[in-house]
Amino acid sequence: MGVELHQRVAFLGVGQGDVRVFGLLPAERARRFAAKAKLAPTDRVPADGPVIVADLAFAWDPAWLVYLRDHRDRAVTWRGRPALVHCVDAAQAEAVIAAIEVGVPLPAGFAVQDAELDASLYNATLRKRENAYLLPLTRDAVPVIEKASYDASYKGVTDILTLYLWRGAAFHLTRWAAAIRMTPNMVTTIGVALCIWAFFLFWQGHFAAGLGVGLVFMVLDTVDGKLARCTGTSSEWGNILDHGVDLVHPPFWYWAWGMGCAVPAWGLGFSPATFWTVMAVLVAGYVVQRVIEGAFIAAFGIHIHVWQRADSRFRLITARRNPNYILMVLSLILSRPDWGLIWIAWWTGLSCLFHLVRLGQAYAARMRGREVVSWLA
Repeated sequence: MGVELHQRVAFLGVGQGDVRVFGLLPAERARRFAAKAKLAPTDRVPADGPVIVADLAFAWDPAWLVYLRDHRDRAVTWRGRPALVHCVDAAQAEAVIAAIEVGVPLPAGFAVQDAELDASLYNATLRKRENAYLLPLTRDAVPVIEKASYDASYKGVTDILTLYLWRGAAFHLTRWAAAIRMTPNMVTTIGVALCIWAFFLFWQGHFAAGLGVGLVFMVLDTVDGKLARCTGTSSEWGNILDHGVDLVHPPFWYWAWGMGCAVPAWGLGFSPATFWTVMAVLVAGYVVQRVIEGAFIAAFGIHIHVWQRADSRFRLITARRNPNYILMVLSLILSRPDWGLIWIAWWTGLSCLFHLVRLGQAYAARMRGREVVSWLA
């Protein structure tokens, strides 16, 4: 049964522990995740109102908190032990705490869900259906829990490079950043500096060096978000900086790439008419794609990339920075970086057309009485 939107569900962690995950003690990590799930962390059972009681002897996917927040009288267990329980009042919460601390059975009235048998949850924020992890928090289990936490923080629908190429490297960088107490904003700031450096390298025709620096920037662009989600340290400013840079810089990279083709070492400069036509297609196509994505969300409440399986697959290669990076690398291998810019312009136009058609098909589906929902839901 869904919780009314005006209610604020409290969160109470039970127990102590000194086993750190991504550098965080259980109580602090649980409180951060609770706050991100729009719960109200507390140190005692509230006098009235609902409360989620959590056994801090377990580590869990933050998606469980969002799920339980919206489901009253639900108990998530692990091998019969209550781990996360949504209690409707203080009396029920006290009984659950006793069950956790003393080991007595849960009181009657809960819908019990065994996390080992049924852990499939839809995460709308990260555009995926996942088997949410819930594991006993022991020192030996920390590597497994950190990997599960990292995987849980990954978007299910994204580009081919982020999903497959540097996923493992970004995990180790995320662990290292957490171990030395780096914040996501620190990682983002380093990434921004590298992004600007790559721009100047492209502009000067140093394409190989620019691609190398750009690759490190793109990996860090993955790390900052994963570090924020794994440590519960995302912030409004960090989101603005991260997404703002992602949104703004690609056209500048393409412009610098085109200028770099004209340096004497390459001698592949475009005519003014060709250059500005290509840039117009790139910028206009980039903007139109974003507008289409926004229109789809406004009309149907979901990302266009998660409507049907074909949309999720196309997201792997759609004309965004990372797939376009592949075209830049290929053109450099052929010693024709000018071709790379033209390829990106063509692919941007085709991607725009694909998304425009999909938007029209979604409207047509609604007119025929079909509900437009994500295939992952």
